[in-house]
Amino acid sequence: MRRMMWATPLLLLALPGCVRTVASVVTAPVRAGSQVVDWTTTSQEEADRNYGRKMRKQEAREGKERKKADKERRKQCREAGYDNCG
Repeated sequence: MRRMMWATPLLLLALPGCVRTVASVVTAPVRAGSQVVDWTTTSQEEADRNYGRKMRKQEAREGKERKKADKERRKQCREAGYDNCG
């Protein structure tokens, strides 16, 4: 009986550590699941950033094409013998 009296306080001191461990084991699948959802979904900020990047690349591509077309037009204008080809 005396041993039980000494063991009870020691058990109570060890119990909070066990509760934390049990709680972390129980909540681990939920945290893992939410992390997977976070990895597989795109936030609005990410979507906006990706859209902006896509549009900048498209504008750069169009600018290069426009510059190339203008150069070709000026070349054809000069070959045709026009003085003011712009």
